[in-house]
Amino acid sequence: MSIERKTIWKVVENSLCTGCGTCVGICPVDAIEMVIEHKKGIYIPQLDEEECNQCGLCFEVCPGHAVDFRQLNLEIFGKEPEDVLLGNYINCYAGHATDYDIRYNSASGGLVTALLIYALEQGMIDGALVTRMKKDNPLEPEPFIARTKDEIIEAAKSKYCPVPANIDLREILHTEGKYAVVGLPCHIQGLRKAELIDKKLKQRIVLHFGLLCSSNRTFLATEYMLRKAGINPQEVARFDYRGQGKPGQFVATLRNGKRYSLPYLEYYVKLLRSFFIPTRCTLCSDHSCELSDISFGDIGFPEFQHDSIGISSIISRSEVGDRFLKQAASAGIIELSNISRDRLAESKIGAFYRKKKHLTGRRNLFGLQGKPVPNDTAELLKSNLLSYIYAMVLYPEIYVSRRRRLWWLIGFLSVLLRWGSRFLAREQ
Repeated sequence: MSIERKTIWKVVENSLCTGCGTCVGICPVDAIEMVIEHKKGIYIPQLDEEECNQCGLCFEVCPGHAVDFRQLNLEIFGKEPEDVLLGNYINCYAGHATDYDIRYNSASGGLVTALLIYALEQGMIDGALVTRMKKDNPLEPEPFIARTKDEIIEAAKSKYCPVPANIDLREILHTEGKYAVVGLPCHIQGLRKAELIDKKLKQRIVLHFGLLCSSNRTFLATEYMLRKAGINPQEVARFDYRGQGKPGQFVATLRNGKRYSLPYLEYYVKLLRSFFIPTRCTLCSDHSCELSDISFGDIGFPEFQHDSIGISSIISRSEVGDRFLKQAASAGIIELSNISRDRLAESKIGAFYRKKKHLTGRRNLFGLQGKPVPNDTAELLKSNLLSYIYAMVLYPEIYVSRRRRLWWLIGFLSVLLRWGSRFLAREQ
């Protein structure tokens, strides 16, 4: 069977797949599955040509090759965003869960966990699409529909690895009920595109929780961290990328009971820097998950620097999302305090600007090489010379991180590039 008609294979062929899993979740004949491409350390969809009926749905819902932000904003919020950095929003908050254990054992404030449990107990949802690490393979994520408080707690904490979360949209489509979905920008983009096509999906998903994302990391990043610590990945029995307060710890528990931990700032900020980033992530324009009902992320205010438990930044975008936050706060489930848009943008200025300012430079470099780039309608900031300099540094880092034989260079390059970044920041 020819697959020349536009299917998800065209996206994979052009190296534009985000690994979100939307194509799997929406395929009416189960002709697609997500598999790990071990050389790059990412998920890609594998299409069964014999089962595929070439309906084209997988291509239509894919956020990898195109996202019409204008259309989706009009559909979801009834207007195009006026704020180039944040997108459409109603309010900005700082907050955290009031339950100490949930707050402490989460990535940042425990809000997503606490709010999902509250929504479940109030009968607002029957389940939530979340992700945990597999029990029989703790270095591989497992998206699933959590239907109990314990299952929601089991899925707490960030996963700094590829996650094909939207594969479980098929369970939502096949099982009546109301659901919440937690995802990165690419997951929510794919979901919103799918909701335009399948009204059943739109009716059943009542809450869209978005996680702020500068960029993901490949599975090779996890392997690199473990090997640097002298740990054989095969000996890991349990793995947490983050948790145990703020800013958190990378913790590996081995089969012999021994535990190894490393502070989040040490491994994620200093060690990994911009190594091990999937190439498609470098072409993304959405840092703050602009198509969600509520966006959640870390916060960098000076007055919160001494907090050792966890506080989150929150952006409410829809009336449903903002009303839900206030309801949970009134019930004592979470604590919220209003913050200004300018303070939030300022606290995350690097992350917001990297997506909106430097993206044009990256995409232009791809164009000069004849490589395809995503077709989206996101408004961007004007790039400058530094945007091209950053891009020319970024892609060699990605090249090195994909080749195990060159990993010995990473420590040296991290120090060199950290110095260079500080110099460029001063010049800017």
